[in-house]
Amino acid sequence: MFKMSLSRSLPAALLALSCSLASQAGPADMSFFVTSQGAGKGADFGGLSGADAHCQRLADAAGAGQRTWRAYLSSTAADGAPAIDARDRIGAGPWQNAEGVVIAQDVAQLHGDNQLTKATALDERGMPIKGRGDSPNQHDILTGSQADGTAFAPGEDRTCGNWTSSGEGAAQVGHHDRMGLRDDAPSRSWNSSHASRGCSDEALASTGGAGLLYCFAQD
Repeated sequence: MFKMSLSRSLPAALLALSCSLASQAGPADMSFFVTSQGAGKGADFGGLSGADAHCQRLADAAGAGQRTWRAYLSSTAADGAPAIDARDRIGAGPWQNAEGVVIAQDVAQLHGDNQLTKATALDERGMPIKGRGDSPNQHDILTGSQADGTAFAPGEDRTCGNWTSSGEGAAQVGHHDRMGLRDDAPSRSWNSSHASRGCSDEALASTGGAGLLYCFAQD
């Protein structure tokens, strides 16, 4: 009887220990978050460097500014400058959220069988981001990327002018909650679900966005 009772209690004890360890994670341990707010200018961040600075400011305010933060954004080749792939900007991993939950061990897992869901894609303060079914829906996260984390081909701008436009253009977005209006794989992609209707705050909001970014600690 004692052995049976002990064996049944072990899984619960292990789960409690795991949750306890995760809850002990602090800002210094965080290496991934979704921004709690946009820049206020749609998809115009002043380029990749401005998007990185946005991530860094929010991380600083949350107590995680000792790391170097990068926005998960691609840029397209333009004016003689080569394309830049989001997957090459974010370091090697692993990455964990504000609660200590690891979403991916490395770049390969991030673009494969990762643990990124609405429950784990938390903002820099450890708060959930609104998704489908919430009001307002804000599950469109700017990426400008294909599913493998690379930029789109030249002439196919999905980056709102390489993150400098708040008017004309379009941006590729992913769904942090892995939910879409359809049940197909692309609409459930965390980093490449569909293109936005434009680059302004209003255009981004019209499909369920708020100009939010994925931020990763590069080191």
